[in-house]
Amino acid sequence: MFLSVFLVQAQDSKLTYANPSDVGLDSLYIHKNVDSIMTLAIQNEAFPGAQVLVAKDSKIIFHKAYGFHTYDSIQPVGLNDIYDLASVSKITSALPALMKLVDEGKIDLDKPFSSYWKQWRHVKDKKDLTLREILAHQAGLQPYIVYLNQVFKKNGKIKKRYIKNKPSKRFNKQVYKGIYIKNRFNKKMYRIAKRSKVSATKKYKYSGLSFLIFPELISQMTGQPYEKYLQDNFYTPLGATTMGFTPKTKNYANKIVPTEYDSIFRKDLTQGWVHDENASLLGGISGNAGLFATATDLAKIMQMYQNYGIYNGKRYFSEDTVKEFIKIQYPENDNRRGLGFDKPSIGNDTLSLKNSYPAPEVSTESFGHSGFTGTFVWADPKEKLVYIFLSNRVYPNRNHRNIYRLNVRPAIQQVFYKAKLEDN
Repeated sequence: MFLSVFLVQAQDSKLTYANPSDVGLDSLYIHKNVDSIMTLAIQNEAFPGAQVLVAKDSKIIFHKAYGFHTYDSIQPVGLNDIYDLASVSKITSALPALMKLVDEGKIDLDKPFSSYWKQWRHVKDKKDLTLREILAHQAGLQPYIVYLNQVFKKNGKIKKRYIKNKPSKRFNKQVYKGIYIKNRFNKKMYRIAKRSKVSATKKYKYSGLSFLIFPELISQMTGQPYEKYLQDNFYTPLGATTMGFTPKTKNYANKIVPTEYDSIFRKDLTQGWVHDENASLLGGISGNAGLFATATDLAKIMQMYQNYGIYNGKRYFSEDTVKEFIKIQYPENDNRRGLGFDKPSIGNDTLSLKNSYPAPEVSTESFGHSGFTGTFVWADPKEKLVYIFLSNRVYPNRNHRNIYRLNVRPAIQQVFYKAKLEDN
């Protein structure tokens, strides 16, 4: 009996399509309110366009595109458009690989990270840091290092020993069209990270530094190139066909949404190549940023997490591993984070929409991540609700911050919690 119930639940976990009313939500209320919020956001140039996807009870009940790729209103946003996910890459690339290694007993969260990343074994302020502390942003690592400074001379010109405009045996990592980085530049990045300062006080301090290291570590531990390991173990079996790195090289029929005009390094509107400069210096394949995907492919991996490791009958991680990673780790330190995953603010349900993160109605079991380019994903196992928001708020530059001022992403998320038919 138990086995048959388990099989039914496992098979039922694949995303299908339905109407909001099929899952007890008010369709008119949802469309009216989401349309209103998005119209206001686009009018205030929070972003030129965006799309929203929501799945409830393993059913996609809302997927709608708004606006255009750019403010010239030429290319409308399409439901199959591919977006630069920015830091959402952290929980959809490096993190699932680490979760699998933990699940397989190949990594212990509470052993020194230097047991696996040997470069830190003799570094006084790093040798005892655990992966748990690092993933929960509790280790005191430096938040960000601008590695781009390493490729420029003092007069602002590019250092030719690091950057070439044509590929060669020693320069075959492509950063952008006509820009190739020295193959071993990643070693320089690791050395700089090794010398970086660590805070003496252990408190919450967001840092993406280790996510630049994880791809190399994952390759060392699995014996496979990082990108191939992710494709073989996650993206291909999930059916997430657009999820991956460097989409410009992959001949997708899908349109790729542009991000920011880079006036410093690439001197072009960045499109189809990663926006984040650090990830670009790794050839666009990183753990901190660099992943691209459509909303539906993102929904598949978030649904898998929400199902505690199962999607379409396949188990990717044990339930215990997923629950450990999505659990708040250091609440006594006023640190809301899980392991890699972001969590609601502590006491979130007591806060107003303006002060909450994300919407006040999400459960304490919920988790997700945001991205600098204007992306946001969230899963709520208690409410069985997956929320995907994709935009290019950094177009034409990162000074466009009205997405935050208008609380666009939590406001839309809130609509789906308030749309219960019995409440309207």
